[in-house]
Amino acid sequence: MYLGDRTWPELGEYFAEESLALVPLGSTEQHGPHLPESTDHRIAEALAREAADRTGYLCTPTINVGVSPHHRQFNGTMWVDAPVFRDYVESLTRNLTYHGIDRVVFVNAHGGNVQHLREVGRRVRDDEVAYAVEWMWDESIPDLVDDLFEYNGPHGGPKETAMMLHIDDQLVREDQFERARDEGIRDVANFEGLRKHGARTFYDAIDNTESGVLGDQTDATREKGEQLFEAASDQLVKLAEWLDDQPFEDLMPRDHV
Repeated sequence: MYLGDRTWPELGEYFAEESLALVPLGSTEQHGPHLPESTDHRIAEALAREAADRTGYLCTPTINVGVSPHHRQFNGTMWVDAPVFRDYVESLTRNLTYHGIDRVVFVNAHGGNVQHLREVGRRVRDDEVAYAVEWMWDESIPDLVDDLFEYNGPHGGPKETAMMLHIDDQLVREDQFERARDEGIRDVANFEGLRKHGARTFYDAIDNTESGVLGDQTDATREKGEQLFEAASDQLVKLAEWLDDQPFEDLMPRDHV
């Protein structure tokens, strides 16, 4: 069920019976010469909508802009400062609790959001108003991702490229795959520029990659994207169903020993 397509009486019926919501979040940022800047939030929304369709749980509108200052040197990247992002997401989550939601899955597709969503989850849990958990699609299926791609990458790589080929291939510039690979970092695992003597010495994507992306995009296919999407959707459905089954008091902080 997508919140934005329902009337308030219809939503009242949902809130009378259910207390879980899926909140898709991503970013609007550079994803190389081959993928649109909407990549992250399109992936998050597609997965959240799929899980909502399969389970009947509520899916909210998507948060399209996230914490992305590390991509700011590339044209068009949008971001909000981390404290603003945290406060906005917390406010939105508390808005949902006003209507009766007490458990939330942040369906996330942008790595820069992760730590901030965890902080929001801690805030609302400490106040015992809701249990909110961050879910990152590729982290739910790590073995499959590793099996499908020899040279993976955490940003704009073959896994995101394959997902976008499955979700909306008209937005993918397939003639730019080789450029993305050759101007980026193909073999991330063996790239020595990411760390020096145990320290991360870079702050922005452009410090390491001219094309803004990592991995070998030429390894992405529609078929692999479909596999990723179906497997990640399955995991999200299972998470939502598990969370819905938990007694609320068991999700709250435990007492001091």
